[in-house]
Amino acid sequence: MPGISARGLSHEGRRQLAVNLTRVLALYRPILDAYIIEFFTDNLWDTLPCSWQEALDGLNPPQLATLLLGMPGEGEVIRYRSVWPLTLLALKSTACALAFTRTPGFQTPSEFLENPSQSSRLTAPFRKHVRPKKQHEIRRLGELVKKLSDFTGCTQVVDVGSGQGHLSRFMALGLGLMVKSVEGDQRLVERAQRLDQELLQALEKEEKRNPQVVQTSPRHSPHHVVRWVDPTALCEELLLPLENPCQGRARLLLTGLHACGDLSVALLRHFSCCPEVVALASVGCCYMKLSDPGGYPLSQWVAGLPGYELPYRLREGACHALEEYAERLQKAVPGLRTHCYRAALETVIRRARPELRRPGVQGIPRVHELKIEEYVQRGLQRVGLDPQLPLNLAALQAHQAQENRVVAFFSLALLLAPLVETLILLDRLLYLQEQACPFSQASMLSSCPSSVLNSLPETWFWWPPRCPWVRLSLFWRLKTVMQPEDTSQTPSSAQCGRVHLTQRTSILHPPEAWFPTNLQFHPFSLPPWIM
Repeated sequence: MPGISARGLSHEGRRQLAVNLTRVLALYRPILDAYIIEFFTDNLWDTLPCSWQEALDGLNPPQLATLLLGMPGEGEVIRYRSVWPLTLLALKSTACALAFTRTPGFQTPSEFLENPSQSSRLTAPFRKHVRPKKQHEIRRLGELVKKLSDFTGCTQVVDVGSGQGHLSRFMALGLGLMVKSVEGDQRLVERAQRLDQELLQALEKEEKRNPQVVQTSPRHSPHHVVRWVDPTALCEELLLPLENPCQGRARLLLTGLHACGDLSVALLRHFSCCPEVVALASVGCCYMKLSDPGGYPLSQWVAGLPGYELPYRLREGACHALEEYAERLQKAVPGLRTHCYRAALETVIRRARPELRRPGVQGIPRVHELKIEEYVQRGLQRVGLDPQLPLNLAALQAHQAQENRVVAFFSLALLLAPLVETLILLDRLLYLQEQACPFSQASMLSSCPSSVLNSLPETWFWWPPRCPWVRLSLFWRLKTVMQPEDTSQTPSSAQCGRVHLTQRTSILHPPEAWFPTNLQFHPFSLPPWIM
């Protein structure tokens, strides 16, 4: 899918992109700010220009995927049934042109073709207690962290927000890394420690059954620490080495799988402020949980732009998968009517209790099999209202008849969502540059649902598709053998990644010669050393 490569932009280019994004988001703020469950109560359809209404009205879901989202089905040719207004076409082009490159397309990874519940690339002990999605995640991210650790000469990996420790266990006991596992929930840490012991016992039994398999090095379980990480302050626990390094200071790699909200911000701050943190591999998610201020904006440049604000609704929308929704539209899945039903329920709630606005409604199963009045009755019960309230069936059926309009409006908002995500990620990149942080950026790569990396050599995309979409942020510091007094030398490729880069030699975009000849970058792929 077309878009902008973050790495391909100069510093000034990134600043200008932030300016353009804030202007565009301000222009279309009414669409982004709208809650789809208020489609009928706030008459959202009539907030669109009349020419847009004429173009979109009557389009079925597959047509919306093809014409509005620009994602036709296989072999389908895009053909407009009428002349669309230039303003709507400009919105489509702008949403595509200003967003960071995304890699659409999903397929079941080869490791699950034989058995959809077991990864063929993880041994049985590492699969136990781990769902297929998580199996895929920990293997892909773990392998990436291992290669990044080797490349940067890290002495220790710190898994922040480690939960039950599945990733930490795989990195420590499966890949031989020295791992510290940091989690704020005592109960999760206790369970992680029990699972560590269970895995060790399983590995020992496996060795006895297969004596020909020789363990070349002693196993080290992850070192678990109970600690909440404050995104506004440095956490000393993250920086403490488990062992005294043989030479010089510890060299740490921070990682977080689904570093939710402010946790991804905390990892960035530690990377930028702490010289011992030499690499960062972060899979951030849940932008709506970012503190405001504190989690966004981070950079002074973005904070100084008019219209930089991203309220909760915009950040929540940025977590949705545009490509996954387009796939649902192409298949015209019955579940698409859920938004229409929920918007109709909101009208009934407002009539019964005007002060009750947008209450949370726990999931109602098999919505597509319910009549709209049945859904409303169940919804009323879930928000504490009388399910036997008299209903205006004619009004509800009139709302149901506008189902495609609801889907069209939601598709418009989702079309703009990647721009919000791009601004958040661009802000983080500008923040690192403002900190004069010496780093190399392999990615803010392809946007992906939250599981890790289905096809490393070709593209970065994620499986399975039914997840909030996230991006992988991968940074590492260049380290040279130059002394602070001598900045004229250019280190050889063999010297890269060995000695800490001094402040005097900080370079954001080092010359090509500083990298080994095989370190070529492409906006849709990783450098070959990670393949």
